[in-house]
Amino acid sequence: MTRLNGKSALITGAARGIGRGFAEKYLEEGATVAIADINIEAAEATAAQLGEGAYAVPLDVTDQLSIDAALAQVVAKTCKIDIVLNNAALFDAAETVDITRESYERLYAVNVAGTLFTMQAAARQMIAQGHGGKIINMASQAGRRGESLVLVYCSTKAAVISMTQSAGLNLIKYGINVNAIAPGVVDGAHWEHVDSLFAKLEGKELGQKKAEVEAGVPAGRFAVPADLTGMAVFLASAEADYIVSQTYNVDGGQWMS
Repeated sequence: MTRLNGKSALITGAARGIGRGFAEKYLEEGATVAIADINIEAAEATAAQLGEGAYAVPLDVTDQLSIDAALAQVVAKTCKIDIVLNNAALFDAAETVDITRESYERLYAVNVAGTLFTMQAAARQMIAQGHGGKIINMASQAGRRGESLVLVYCSTKAAVISMTQSAGLNLIKYGINVNAIAPGVVDGAHWEHVDSLFAKLEGKELGQKKAEVEAGVPAGRFAVPADLTGMAVFLASAEADYIVSQTYNVDGGQWMS
């Protein structure tokens, strides 16, 4: 029996990487999934590849009109929304004295405001429907503690954890469960960007930082998107109806809380 049978889900930043992995698993579990992404061409290609039940929705989480339009498109297609997974995020790294306002504002616009106002729009729709729902936010192990060169990103993910706690307490009276997932290091194309940033900042060879980080994972390897999908399905399912305001570490043993 599929755990999300008949559910209508929207996943932000779902055209590739972790978001795509979530979408694929939700489809396997019986949900209809909106592949929401700022890159609509990539979203359309992903939806076509994933097949029946997947469809593309343009979404810029920094634009309120875009958020509202994406939710309206989901409701127009499926007559409801049951699950929203806030996955879209940006990363940057810099010495504290070199952080720019542009980088700060860009990361906060996507990682914090984007999560907040997508969550808000989803909650309004779920309240109007009257039968609750599930909202899942993507935090990070970086939100659990600071990192020397990652001040802004770490702070955005700490904010996601805090917003999840507050929103969860506020929205459970409507039957809306808000929880989060805090991954560790997840392999994928984005790590080329991360590795190149650290190579520049720490004077390392390309690939060196990635190898060092992987060696520090107690489980002995980077995560892959499939390592996160079980938690994402669980939190979206009826099995998590009594779970409120929690952030779950899925990180191979890197952080304990």
